Amino acid sequence: MHEYSIVSALLEQVERHAKQHGAIAVRQLKVQIGELAGVEPILLQTAWEMFREHSLCAGAPLQIESVAAVWLCPRCGAEIAPGVALRCLECQVPARLSAGGEIVLSSIELEVA
Repeated sequence: MHEYSIVSALLEQVERHAKQHGAIAVRQLKVQIGELAGVEPILLQTAWEMFREHSLCAGAPLQIESVAAVWLCPRCGAEIAPGVALRCLECQVPARLSAGGEIVLSSIELEVA
């Protein structure tokens, strides 16, 4: 499960930020997961519960926000409707993924002394 490696990297990043700000604990964090990121939110949550013990994040819940896939024409910027060919009907240019492939740490709530 690559969710374990994602959580491991997430913990490292969060603890680095916490230490930079003199935090004594992390109270909450939020991540955005794109629907095409190849991440199972339930497995990510389970991995988080296991890995956060004995860290600054021990009491911190993980909030996961799902991000829908959005495909755009790179030439004219038109949004490509879900379920159709990934090509702009006007420009005949292949679409590019604009959102929905990301894994982003969007916020951290810290407790400082």
